[in-house]
Amino acid sequence: MRIKDTLSCIATALALSVAPYAMAQFLTPGSNLVIEGVPPISTELVDKVQAYTEFKPSSIVAWHPSRPGVLIRKRASNSNQLHYVAIPGGVPEQLTEFPDAVGNATFQPKKGEYLLFEKSSGGNEVFRIYRMDLATKAVTPISDERERAASPSWSRSGDRIVYTTAAIDRNNAARQAITKLYIADPLKPENTKHVASFDAGGVGDFRFSPDDKTLVYQEYVSANQAHLWTMDITSGEKKRVTPAPVGGEPVFYGSARFARDGRGLYAVSDRDSEFRRLVHIDLASGKETVLTESIKFNVDSFAVSYAARRIALITNEEGSSVLRFFNLDTRKELPRPALLPGEISGLRWSGGSDEDADDEGSGKELAFNVTSARSPGDVYAYNLKSTRLTRWTNSSSPMLNPMDFVEPKLVRWKSFDGLMISGFLYQPDAKKFPGKRPVIVNIHGGPASQARPGFINRSNYMVNELGVAFISPNVRGSSGFGKTFLAMDNGRKREDSVKDIGALLDWIKDQPGLDAARILVQGGSYGGYMSLAVSAQYADRIAGAIDVVGISSFVTFLTNTESYRRDLRRAEYGDERDPEMRAFLEKISPLNNAEKIRKPLFVVQGRNDPRVPYTEAVQIVAQLKKQNTPVWFLMANDEGHGFAKKNNADFLFYAQIKFMEQTLLK
Repeated sequence: MRIKDTLSCIATALALSVAPYAMAQFLTPGSNLVIEGVPPISTELVDKVQAYTEFKPSSIVAWHPSRPGVLIRKRASNSNQLHYVAIPGGVPEQLTEFPDAVGNATFQPKKGEYLLFEKSSGGNEVFRIYRMDLATKAVTPISDERERAASPSWSRSGDRIVYTTAAIDRNNAARQAITKLYIADPLKPENTKHVASFDAGGVGDFRFSPDDKTLVYQEYVSANQAHLWTMDITSGEKKRVTPAPVGGEPVFYGSARFARDGRGLYAVSDRDSEFRRLVHIDLASGKETVLTESIKFNVDSFAVSYAARRIALITNEEGSSVLRFFNLDTRKELPRPALLPGEISGLRWSGGSDEDADDEGSGKELAFNVTSARSPGDVYAYNLKSTRLTRWTNSSSPMLNPMDFVEPKLVRWKSFDGLMISGFLYQPDAKKFPGKRPVIVNIHGGPASQARPGFINRSNYMVNELGVAFISPNVRGSSGFGKTFLAMDNGRKREDSVKDIGALLDWIKDQPGLDAARILVQGGSYGGYMSLAVSAQYADRIAGAIDVVGISSFVTFLTNTESYRRDLRRAEYGDERDPEMRAFLEKISPLNNAEKIRKPLFVVQGRNDPRVPYTEAVQIVAQLKKQNTPVWFLMANDEGHGFAKKNNADFLFYAQIKFMEQTLLK
């Protein structure tokens, strides 16, 4: 069946099914939603779960450069917007108000009279850069609306930015990805200049040297391979900083920042190591000095305060975050601060531009986000002199006691080949819910990502109120466990990660508190593919599956995704232009194994998704309908790679509960 015909059928089904929703006791869905198979949602259910839909996590965006306030991102009404918090615990002042979420933002680094922010429409990720003058709240576009702009980076003088753009052309499968570099004065965007072009889609993270004459940037090839380059702004001359891999083994370099003297770089690298370490690279000699030699975990991120002579970094230690400080002069680790347990991110030095702090008087405090199983996310600041930790925001829900949220435990199981796989188990209260509990297996996306012991948002309702156990596995290919583990699912090893879930099903069977007869598998993006693959390979061992923006066919996915992403995905999944690889990808794709999918499936998609095109969802739904496999379909016409708007996310949550009632909770 053609996609056009399929969409017509879906529209007809929607028209026929809308009548039940019109009754007073049922929720009326938005006109932006395409719905098929989903039963009416009662207002009683909406009221029952409301407390679990009102979380408003806060995250740090930037310190104001000239006064002691912070820019944060938190939900306002239906989407995440920018707010300014003047003092710790102060009432956030909302700065932006758009139907769609606002992305990255930064203050002008000297006086902070205006800020720059990114925004796209309807989840399409065609980001455009805007300037907001704080005195008037007037908004002026900086970048062209016809291309996708990436995060701007300030010059040290604070008078200009560089940013990159990529063409939006998913319908041109043969086109080579091209990244363009622009330099602009945000106060005079009409004078923006194109300074360079790159024949690749993974070029980015540009940073100025202290004298503003040179840029350092990353050439991202894959999760296992990335290089660093410098470019002279005046001549355009490019020079590769990092050497070619020895013996063909890929090496990853990233997050490069110039040292204060301009003669070296700080970066993360996994050269000669399983894990990403903080290194200093001498630009003249190429010599690398490892600062974190003794730490056998990934360095997730770092931030430099040249004024305070400190480097702050976060290590990922079996999913938990550890904040560490190093002395810039001695390159030795300093005593660690005592912090709340949880996942730490978003390091920002006070008085700095972006992550770095350079001006005298800056770098006195370090702001960051803390998320945990009992906190959706708040902004804290650590004072270097007083060693005091200050909470800037409070995102706790007044309707729920955070101590009622379950702390997960780390669990491990042996896979088909003896490899140990781990994950986090959120176990319901045994006193409240005795006996064997039904299980949700929630598979993360990426696949180069990681399930961590953090806040599970609306899913807390499943654990606390329905007594469902929640397991987040880290199958092979997940990040955080070394580069060998990260590469274990590449290319022809793709289905080995699916077998890791098969081994998890075996492990669940042996657990006295878990019910192996009632398992639901769900995931988003790559996790959506995994849910589809598990549905095909282990249909007799699950009750159902939920696929959110997942890949149903690697060949059609690679053909139809945006060109700036295509080669990056080929490095991970394989190149569909190669006949042998194409045949393999066709063989393992869930679409071509749909006849094995026999248990109910719920497919969720954003119409404007640039990463996994909506056609991936449409084609698997059409095939399952053709073979009479029970399938629900929900598509939001104003979303992209996942549901970012609260009204859409809420409806999906209600529908998930209904799906669970008909599959998992029978």
